[in-house]
Amino acid sequence: QVQLVESGGGLVQAGGSLRLSCAASGRSLSNYAMGWFRQAPGMEREFLAAISRRGNTTRYAESVKGRFTISRDNAKNSVHLQMNSLKPEDTAVYYCAATVKNTIVADPRMYNYWGQGTQVSVST
Repeated sequence: QVQLVESGGGLVQAGGSLRLSCAASGRSLSNYAMGWFRQAPGMEREFLAAISRRGNTTRYAESVKGRFTISRDNAKNSVHLQMNSLKPEDTAVYYCAATVKNTIVADPRMYNYWGQGTQVSVST
């Protein structure tokens, strides 16, 4: 099993940036494709971005394309989400997740391991 811990959330003004990190322990992250999701109160969990095991393939939701960038450092067992041009509607709890599938996927049901989440709040 792999344990995931997110960090880097906080309060930022609209137009600002945050960089989320997801640190893994227990197993090497190179065994997993990784994804970032978010969930706002009363809303379903929303796919944001995913990255393949080696980091050579990425996929983004239309809502964040061009603003968010997913990356990974398998040597440091970590995954990151750089978020720029943040908007108030980006306010949510952000989660990283790992899937044993050898492809990038957007469906949260395909992910096997989840972090506890980190809160991102964007003010006007």
